[in-house]
Amino acid sequence: MQINRDFQFVEPEDRGASVAIGNFDGVHVGHQSVIELAQSVAPDAPLGVLTFEPHPREYFAPDAPPFRLMRGNARAHRLEKLGVQKLYELPFNAALAGLTPEEFARNVICEGLGLSHVVVGADFCFGKGRSGTAEDMARFGQEMGFGVTIAPLMERSDDVVSSTGIRTALTDGRPRDAAAMLGHWHRVEGEVIGGEQRGRELGFPTANMSIEGLHPPKFGVYAVLVDVLDGPHQGSYHGASSVGVRPMFNGEVPNIETFLFDFSGDLYGSTLSVGLVEYLRPEMTFDGLDALIAQMDADCDKARILLAAL
Repeated sequence: MQINRDFQFVEPEDRGASVAIGNFDGVHVGHQSVIELAQSVAPDAPLGVLTFEPHPREYFAPDAPPFRLMRGNARAHRLEKLGVQKLYELPFNAALAGLTPEEFARNVICEGLGLSHVVVGADFCFGKGRSGTAEDMARFGQEMGFGVTIAPLMERSDDVVSSTGIRTALTDGRPRDAAAMLGHWHRVEGEVIGGEQRGRELGFPTANMSIEGLHPPKFGVYAVLVDVLDGPHQGSYHGASSVGVRPMFNGEVPNIETFLFDFSGDLYGSTLSVGLVEYLRPEMTFDGLDALIAQMDADCDKARILLAAL
């Protein structure tokens, strides 16, 4: 997949794509349907996605609590798996935010990227002050010579599939409900960083990853599916993860610590994708390390059984 981050200097061979436009946080089933529509309405054109980094909500409210379901790299990996050939990941800055809807359509879509067709959701808003609507985009397409398709909102069980609904499911410790809306397991992707090596001392060496900037799932222990994306141990594993602040050790900064079953090796610096499958229990404190180790053994036994049944 080719990633373009500038709409002003686009090579001729990168023009003419049929793209889905949006933030695509989580790349849930609604997003996937928009991408599939972009492919079906223009099957001979390169399939693309037009999105923004940082997320516009982060730009306008930088001090708001973390809300993102995935970082930009994780989103790109998921889009590539869906067959997206061209990702236009535009920097969201003051200049882009200040474009009127008509200027965005003309300067970015038509003259800048030279898109042949765009697909937007029925609730799509764009341009300065989010003043442009999907219907405005269709009108601009007619005037400027690019095709526009408006995709209906997707519903599941009488509810509209949305990133907000997925966040609620994760906050409640319902990763399977989140996965039903996502169309895949909710994953935390990132580099393995150094920790305090308490897990190693307890007989459960863990791969530690930051969740900074991400919407935190319910704190506790999960059965997980783990993909090691690079390095000598690249592959797929089963495991158990603890998400939270480690109250047993007076932790303060939330992270995710993952124990890979039947694994031996050094993962520092590797990129992991940890899929949350089942919430096992909340974070707890224990009367001593022996009680903690016994509970961790029980957590892993339960996780092994759950994951073996997938």
